[in-house]
Amino acid sequence: MNFSLSGRESFLLNKIGRVADSLNLEAYLIGGFVRDKILGRPTKDADVVCIGDGIAFAEAVAREFNPVPKVNVFKTFGTAQIKLPDIELEFVGARKESYRSESRKPDVEPGTIENDQDRRDFTINAMAISLNAQSFGELVDPFNGIAHLQQKLIKTPLEPGITFSDDPLRMMRAIRFASQLQFQIHEETFEAITREKERIRIVSMERITDELNKIILSKKPSIGFDLLYRSGLLQIIFPQMADLAGAENVEGMGHKDNFYHTIQVLDNISVHTKNLWLRWAAILHDIGKPATKRFEQGTGFTFHGHETVGGRMVPKIFKHFKLPLGEEMRYVKKLVELHLRPISVTKANITDSAIRRLLFDAGADFDDLMTLCEADITSKNINKVRRFLSNFEAVRTRCIELEKSDHLRDWQPPIKGEEIMQMFNLEPSRVVGDLKTALKDAILDGIIPNEYNAAYNFIMEESKKYGLTKVD
Repeated sequence: MNFSLSGRESFLLNKIGRVADSLNLEAYLIGGFVRDKILGRPTKDADVVCIGDGIAFAEAVAREFNPVPKVNVFKTFGTAQIKLPDIELEFVGARKESYRSESRKPDVEPGTIENDQDRRDFTINAMAISLNAQSFGELVDPFNGIAHLQQKLIKTPLEPGITFSDDPLRMMRAIRFASQLQFQIHEETFEAITREKERIRIVSMERITDELNKIILSKKPSIGFDLLYRSGLLQIIFPQMADLAGAENVEGMGHKDNFYHTIQVLDNISVHTKNLWLRWAAILHDIGKPATKRFEQGTGFTFHGHETVGGRMVPKIFKHFKLPLGEEMRYVKKLVELHLRPISVTKANITDSAIRRLLFDAGADFDDLMTLCEADITSKNINKVRRFLSNFEAVRTRCIELEKSDHLRDWQPPIKGEEIMQMFNLEPSRVVGDLKTALKDAILDGIIPNEYNAAYNFIMEESKKYGLTKVD
C-alpha cells in the first residue's frame, strides 16, 4: 500500500492483528481510515471489521492494554468502541444488510468481508486492509476504490439507485464527500440522487443537519451547495435557500442570482474562519430577499428591509434544522440584521453617532460583522472590490478611534434600570425603560460622555420631565 503509518498506529494495528490471530478471526481495517491514509489526510478514528463477533473481539483487544480501557458497547448496532488518548477504535462484525422502503434502518445478519464491502456507501470507503499477520497490509479493493481516489471520483459500489433508496442519507454523504475532498460525483451516481431525492424525507432532521454542517465546514462549501441545488435535495431540505436562486430581468434592469451570490459569500468567509455560526450567518445574510423583492419603475429591483425580514426568519430556520436556539442563534440573527449597517456608514459625512450605534449594536461581534461584510463583496469588477474594501477599512479605523475613547463594545450603561428604580422608588415600568433609553441615546449621540457622574446628572435632569423626586 502507498501510505505510511506512524509508529503508534503500526503498534496498535499489529496488536489488533495478533489478537485476531489468537481468536482465529479475519480482521480488517475498513472505510475512512484507509481512505484518509491513502489521501494523506489526518485520521482520528479507525473502523475494524472482523468475520465474527465484533463486540467480543473489542473486549479481547482491550484486555491487551494496561490499564484496560473501557469498552463502550452498542448492542443494538452490534458495535463496540474503545477510546484511546490519540485514536478511537470501533469494532463490528462483518454483516450483510437488507432494507425496507419505509426505513433507513436495515435488517442485519452476519456476513463475509465481501458482504460488508457490498453494503458500504462509496467505493472509496469500501477498501479494506488485512490486519492478520500472514496478510498484514494487503488491500482488499473489489470496487476499484484506489482508482477512484486517483480519479477524484465519488461512486457507489453497487447500483446507485438501490444504494440511495436503501439509505437516503447516503445522498447527503455523497455531496458532503464531494465538498470536503473536492471530488466529482460519478454521472450515474448523481443521476440516481436526482431520481431518489424524495427519499430524503424519511431521514431524521438531526442526521441531515449533521451532514449539512459538515458541508458548511468544508474548505469550499459552495461545491456542496451547488450539488444540493442541482440535485433537487436543497429544495426539499432547505427551500428558503433554494428560493434565492435565479436572476430576473425586467425592462433591461436585472438582479444577480442571489443563491450563487450567497454561496460565493460562504466561500469567501470560509477563507477567514472555521466558525460554523459565522458561516451560517453568511448563508442566511440575504435569506429575506425573495420575500422583499420588488420592481420599481426607473429604479429596478429592490430588496428593502431584507435584513430585518431575514433576521425574523433565522429562529424558524434554526428550529427547522434542530440547531441550538440560544446564544448561537442570537449571534446569527444579529449578524443577519446588521450586515448592511457597515455599508451605510461608509458614506460621506457619516456622524460619530452612527459609528457609536454600530459599535454598540454589534458589541463583541463587531469584527465578525466586518468579516461578513467584506465576504459579501462578490463583484467581478476589481476596482469596485478595492473601493469597498478601502471603505470598510476606513470604517474599522473610525470604530477603533471611537472605541478607544468611548469603550462601547460590550457596553453597559453606567446606570442600570435597578439603580434608577432605587433612586426614585419605582417599580418596573415604562418610565424606567424611557429613562434607560434616553440615557443610552444621550451617550451614543455624544451628548454626554460614557461616565457615571455624567450619566447620574443626566438622569436627574431627565427625571424632571416625569415629575420624579429622588429618594434620600
